[in-house]
Amino acid sequence: MKDLLIQTAKRTGIVDAEKLAEYFEEEQGRQRLDEALLSCPYFTEEQVLRLFAAAMGTEFLSDIPAQSVPAEFIEAVPAAYAQHHFLVGIKQEGHDGELTVVLSRPLDVNALDNVSKMTGLPVKAAVATRAAITAVIDVAYEQRTTVIEEVAEELDAQNLDALADEVAGSDDLLDVVNRPPVIRLVNDILFRALQLRASDIHVHPYEGKIQIRYRIDGILYDTLSLNRNVLPLVVSRIKVMAGMDIAERRMPQDGRCSVRLGQREIDLRVSTVPTSYGERSVLRLLDKSTGIFTLDELGLWEDDLKKFDSLLSRTHGVIFVTGPTGSGKSTTLYACLNRMNSAEKNIMTIEDPIEYQLGGISQMQVASKKGVTFVNALRHVLRQDPDVIMVGEVRDVETARMAIQSSLTGHLVFSTLHTNDSAGAVSRLLDFGVEPYLVSSSLIAIMAQRLVRRVCPDCKRAYEPTSHELRELGIGDIAATDTQFVTGAGCDRCFHTGYRGRTGIYELMMVSGEIQDLIYRRETAGTIKKAALNAGLQTLRMDGARKVTEGITTVAEVLRVTQADIM
Repeated sequence: MKDLLIQTAKRTGIVDAEKLAEYFEEEQGRQRLDEALLSCPYFTEEQVLRLFAAAMGTEFLSDIPAQSVPAEFIEAVPAAYAQHHFLVGIKQEGHDGELTVVLSRPLDVNALDNVSKMTGLPVKAAVATRAAITAVIDVAYEQRTTVIEEVAEELDAQNLDALADEVAGSDDLLDVVNRPPVIRLVNDILFRALQLRASDIHVHPYEGKIQIRYRIDGILYDTLSLNRNVLPLVVSRIKVMAGMDIAERRMPQDGRCSVRLGQREIDLRVSTVPTSYGERSVLRLLDKSTGIFTLDELGLWEDDLKKFDSLLSRTHGVIFVTGPTGSGKSTTLYACLNRMNSAEKNIMTIEDPIEYQLGGISQMQVASKKGVTFVNALRHVLRQDPDVIMVGEVRDVETARMAIQSSLTGHLVFSTLHTNDSAGAVSRLLDFGVEPYLVSSSLIAIMAQRLVRRVCPDCKRAYEPTSHELRELGIGDIAATDTQFVTGAGCDRCFHTGYRGRTGIYELMMVSGEIQDLIYRRETAGTIKKAALNAGLQTLRMDGARKVTEGITTVAEVLRVTQADIM
């Protein structure tokens, strides 16, 4: 089997054949081959399963429709067995009378035989990831509602003392068999959040209930209501996971931890605050397996991308990325550093907190309690002979002045500011008290950005926006005659929102000689923006309008996140 897998790897290129052969030499053979490879750190779960599928001539299913699970499988195979072995039976077209058993462990022939015996049907194997199989099991058996009902019935205050013993290091959310109800409930809330692509989970206590809310593509949705009595247990479980003090309920606390979803590693940043109805928790989810976006994936148009790319080859100067919280500034900066990362450059970052680990780049965490502020860290980083410095955020005059002076001494500096548009960043720096001559001589570009939701590709349809919407967007009535506008009707893939995923809209202001002169003379943001517009600046709303006419997003989305261009 090992030789077959190596040959398949060479033929298909699914995984690196040399690395696979090397792993087989190291591996002592104590585990079954599929289990050993699935726990191998070199390859992802999907790569391993695709490799087995290609080698064994079975099908790899990236998506399993819940409606394809037949009633005879649900009646014959207990839910606990399906969950424990990570398998599900489906009926496929053209295979009448035969059951396709989708496995997450390709060589688990015993489970395959057992399903055949339980159902009395001939079976054939297919493979899929644990997350995909568990998602189908949940829908097919409607396990999610029963878990919540179980919690409401089983949980009481006596469980609280035992909870502290259930400390989870890097807990696997899919491991729900034989777990106490509160752990199953919290795992379930996290699992559903990841299924729905949520970035944050809010546990919000009210007078008579607990509301679980998910932030999906920047918008909060109410997804679940729980009995108010389980609040102390849920919050305590979250605190235990994040290494926080479960006895302290009157002070805000912060913590962090990691959980696993099969082979995916998810970082959680947890915050709790006391409210009049009990402790409120917010969990920020960072999926490490998604990787860093490249500059090409951010949604920049070709002309802006070329301009921005040219900035990355500069040896000195300051580039600011601006926008409100949650507008994708950090993602843009990471994409820039990733593009520049090379053996010839020493790149260092100062962050609060470090969101993603970047290979080959030195990242420094701000720790204000220990005296490691942005300013102090920057002072020490400058002694490390850096070529490129990324400062997570400019919050005060000291950091602003230090970042600007660093650029004047021959470093390329990236940072973020909270301003509404690109010209507003200049005013903010001058308001901080940074001298105009320093700003004008160091600043090379400012990019303002926002995130808009993409129209779901599975349910998009044509629609006619109102003339008022078109005027607001600045397109005018002419566009309605030759442009096809789209919106999402709502489907299961986008959870009936009509949107799936997000992209950026950008306003890239290059600091030309004329703009440098205006900054030096302390001109207003409006005057600077007018000059930039005359030089060809595309404002946020203009970029949004362009994405609307291309069918990427909707008029309502662009109006939601941008302001009118009033000069």
